[in-house]
Amino acid sequence: MSDVFEGYERQYSELSANLTKKCTVAGALDGEQKKQKISEIKAGIDDAESLIRKMDLEARSLPPNIKAVLLAKLREYKSDLNNLKSEVKRFVSGNSYSSARDELLESGMADTLTASADQRGRLMMSTERLNKSSDRVKDSRRTMLETEELGVSILQDLHSQRQSLLHANNTLHGVDDNIGKSKRVLTSMARRMSRNKWIIGSVIAVLVIAIALILYFKLK
Repeated sequence: MSDVFEGYERQYSELSANLTKKCTVAGALDGEQKKQKISEIKAGIDDAESLIRKMDLEARSLPPNIKAVLLAKLREYKSDLNNLKSEVKRFVSGNSYSSARDELLESGMADTLTASADQRGRLMMSTERLNKSSDRVKDSRRTMLETEELGVSILQDLHSQRQSLLHANNTLHGVDDNIGKSKRVLTSMARRMSRNKWIIGSVIAVLVIAIALILYFKLK
């Protein structure tokens, strides 16, 4: 809070307390003494208004968060000063101290009732906001639980798919092994067939040579 504002506020508080005492005294006086006291009160009210204007200017030069608090205080100070003005007017118009006190009491009761109604309204609004916040928390929790259940379901599906992929991988490895074995068998068979061809060819060649020799010797 501003030091300048606090200085004006202290001056106003002292002046306001002094004016309140003077109003109380003025209500019990008559004649010239009462007029003199009312004149002093009016001068004090002028000083109080000057202080309020200075506080208003100082408050409006401060940051928004501080300004809002100080302007709320100023509204209370202005209300108090208006009550003092009203009391002085009653003194000037010749109303008795008791009637002024009764009006002040009635005004105070009305202010109290208004404040109570405002407090009840604020309490109801706070309760409503609290209930809404509680509902939002419940909705968020329900959404979180649903999301958690969905996540668990997705994890289970992924686990099942992983198992299927592992099984398919194992099956592919088995197929690869079988293909390898078949390839080795076919290679072995091809080698045997090639060897058998060479053997048969050699036998045929020997037979042909033998027949040729036999014919040669017979014809000779």
